This record gives sequence, C-alpha cells and structure tokens, in this order.
Amino acid sequence: MVEVKVDPEKCTGCGTCVDSCPVDVFEMKNDKSVPVRQEECLVCRACEVQCPEGAIEVLE
Repeated sequence: MVEVKVDPEKCTGCGTCVDSCPVDVFEMKNDKSVPVRQEECLVCRACEVQCPEGAIEVLE
C-alpha cells in the first residue's frame, strides 16, 4: 500500500501536485494539498519531484 504524505507546514497551496499528478490523487482543501485518493497513486513521484517546497513524500 502506498502512502502519500503532505506536510501542511511546508505546503503553500500552489497546486503544482494537483497539476502534475496523472491520476488526480490530490485536491486543494483550505488552501492546502490533500491526498484524497492515495489508492490511485502510481508511485510515479511526479508530485514529490515537482513540489517546490519539498512538502510531499511518497512511501511504498
């Protein structure tokens, strides 16, 4: 099972992860990114690589 973690302290709500995720794992809630569909994660790590704040971690 893949776990996608977003550090709310680091997340600035830029939406880069929402735009870069090919399977729509993320949604913006209260100006922060939330991984709402972790079960869809392909472990491509695009969100991790693209996040300018380093707020996302994908754990296998």
